[in-house]
Order: sequence, then structure tokens, then C-alpha cells
Amino acid sequence: MTTKTARAIDRFREAAAAEGLLDVAYASADSPFGPLLLAATPRGLVRIGLPNQDSEALLEELAAKVSPRVLEAPAQLDQARRELDRYFAGGLRQFELPLDWSLSHGFRLRVLEGIATIPYGETRTYTEVATGAGNPRAVRAAGSACGSNPIPLVVPCHRVLRQSGALGGYAGGLEMKESLLELEAERAQT
Repeated sequence: MTTKTARAIDRFREAAAAEGLLDVAYASADSPFGPLLLAATPRGLVRIGLPNQDSEALLEELAAKVSPRVLEAPAQLDQARRELDRYFAGGLRQFELPLDWSLSHGFRLRVLEGIATIPYGETRTYTEVATGAGNPRAVRAAGSACGSNPIPLVVPCHRVLRQSGALGGYAGGLEMKESLLELEAERAQT
């Protein structure tokens, strides 16, 4: 791509955002686990795709569930990338990003809002999360909410474990979940 073409694309992105024609901006971000897909609406971060997830499928989902006006606009996600970089480097314990919860509803939303309050370096059980969301018997539904979390890492579903202390599942894979918990446990002690 020529410099002239790149500038034209940048102007198009800026104009689309200024005119309110950009409903979902997306960009990629590096992580210790591989590339992440980040997507935001004017309300906030709406989706994080993990390295093992299909970015094209996630963008199609956003187009279907949020808006067909989806455009790569990296500048719109600078704050998210900076905060994730700081988190992975150990310098950020609580994200300050505005979030767009539009991909979650009802009990799942209550579960995810509860998970968002789990402090750095701590864990909760699926039972505790279900209870906090108002239904202590809905442990499987709480697990399902974790599995469908559209904003992992920022909404730290990796901090939710089975009653026995076993890891349970994680959309990014158990190795990633274990690594995130170890990273936080080490840094929480300092």
C-alpha cells in the first residue's frame, strides 16, 4: 500500500467516525499469547477476540448483532491497547475502559458485571458468581456466561474457578487461563 493510499484510508476512517458512520471500530493488539482482536462502539469496548478465536467470524458476529458498519480504526482502540499492554507488563491491576455490554443480557449480564468486580489476584467460584448474580442454583449458567464472555481479560472470567479449585474452562484455553492466574498471583504479592 502506498503512503498516499494509507493517508486516504486514514482520512476515510476519521471522516466516518466524525460523521457518526462508524458504529464498530476494530483493531488488533499484541499479547503474550498471540494477537487479540479489539472492537469498540461509541459506548465502549464491546469485544475482545482471543488468539485462538476466528477474527473474521467475530467481526461477522459484530456486524450481525451490533451494526453492519464495522471498520478497522486502530486509533479508536489506542486506550484499550495501552491498558492491555500495561496489564500484561504487570503495571495495571484494574481496567478503566468504558464497556459496552450490548452483547450480554439478563442473567449472563449480571454474572459478567459481578466478574468485572473480582479484584486482581483473587478468584471466585462459579457458585459464588451465580449467587452474586441472584441465583445460587444456576452454577452451570454462570459457567456458560463465563464461556460466552465477549470481553475476556477486561472482564476477568479467568478468575472464576470450580468449587474444588480446578480451573474449569476458558475460551482462550486452559493454558492461557493458568498463565493469567499465575501472572496475577505473582504480581499481586508485590
